Amino acid sequence: MFLSSYENKLDKKGRVSVPATFRSHLSSMGYNGFISYPSFNHAALEACSQDRIEKLSDTIDTLNPFEEKRDYFATSVLSESENLQFDTEGRVSIPEKLLNHAKIKSGVLFVGLGKTFQIWEPKNFNRFKSIARKKAFQNRSNLKWENKQKGEGS
Repeated sequence: MFLSSYENKLDKKGRVSVPATFRSHLSSMGYNGFISYPSFNHAALEACSQDRIEKLSDTIDTLNPFEEKRDYFATSVLSESENLQFDTEGRVSIPEKLLNHAKIKSGVLFVGLGKTFQIWEPKNFNRFKSIARKKAFQNRSNLKWENKQKGEGS
């Protein structure tokens, strides 16, 4: 899983070192990089493994091929996705269009979200995190622990 948050600096060539725990998780899945695309909800980047973007593509393919919704999702996610490969030092080069969407100039914050992660400009994330914490507290009763087997979840 992708857990925790890590802040690194973007170098002059647009490269950033990806957290070792994120790299090792992707490597254990057989990947030497990840897929990234602009977030719908935030001035941030979504990031995931190749198999995760394939699942998203499969979901988009379940939509009627002649409906506009399918084109909207395919255009907004798949056509905007970039395959970012690790260099020998564990860095990736983030394209300018993605950096612009996330308003990243120098600081880069990797935020683990379980099966995916996001890439933020640190100050923007801190503002969002404050709001998210309040909303999570207000909605905490929506999280339900499901017992899969006897003895689990207690």
